[in-house]
Amino acid sequence: MAVEAEAPHLVDAQVVEDAKCRSRRVDQRVEEGGGFGAFLDGVQESHTVCWYEQLFPIVVGTVAAVIRERVDRHLGTWREPIVRRRLYVPFAHVPRALLDGILPDELLVDVSVSGGDAPSASLHPLHVLEETRHAVERDRESAEAELAEAWCASESRALYVDGSISGGEHVARASTAVGVIKRHRTLYASGDALRTILGLGRGERSSVLRVAPRFRRSVLSWYLRLRDPTGHDVLWGLVRVEVADSERSLRHADEISRWILAEGAPTAMPDSRWDRMSYGVRNCEEFL
Repeated sequence: MAVEAEAPHLVDAQVVEDAKCRSRRVDQRVEEGGGFGAFLDGVQESHTVCWYEQLFPIVVGTVAAVIRERVDRHLGTWREPIVRRRLYVPFAHVPRALLDGILPDELLVDVSVSGGDAPSASLHPLHVLEETRHAVERDRESAEAELAEAWCASESRALYVDGSISGGEHVARASTAVGVIKRHRTLYASGDALRTILGLGRGERSSVLRVAPRFRRSVLSWYLRLRDPTGHDVLWGLVRVEVADSERSLRHADEISRWILAEGAPTAMPDSRWDRMSYGVRNCEEFL
């Protein structure tokens, strides 16, 4: 489904490591026994199966998540992956009786839109599709969070999470979870700090920031350049790292950065995001 993406924007963040945001060179040697023990990622897809009264879409959405753990330099599946398929229906406009006896309630998701100050919005087909995409996305994030929480509750090895860890209390506070964000619709800097971040060279990171997104948990975060951006745009090879908001995490920012840099080989090619994607995350997606 093609929907409007979030508008790019800047959000200032508190610098907690230095007096002001600056670049720091990362020593790329990884200690024996260090590094990530596993990788977590999820996927989602959705298909419109019909249009009720030619206006309201009914969508089948599938989400899946997996942790692939590293054992003797090979990646295998940790526990059972999660796979869920549900039907997403705007029940404010589609009679529930149409689906009675066809699917159990737990496989039905109501994506009705509250109109707010613009009631007509809830009647626009693309608006309903956008709400459906968000609902499928939330289900994927829920599946990923379920696996992440299980890992953090039972394992002491570091988990590379593809995306933010700030959505759940347990994972956001876990010393074993490291979120690596590839998309930058939101940049947590402005002015000179933004220039510093966008000017990072390969193997350099920014000062550590405290990021507290709305309705999510506070985490420590920093930007890290994985690959030389020469000849590319300013976001090439740039990721944002999230870890628990603690003194321990602050002390280990360089070490965690070394681990992430080490995951740049082998590359995740031919994926178009290979400049920011680790091989372990690509392995998760290929498995799913």
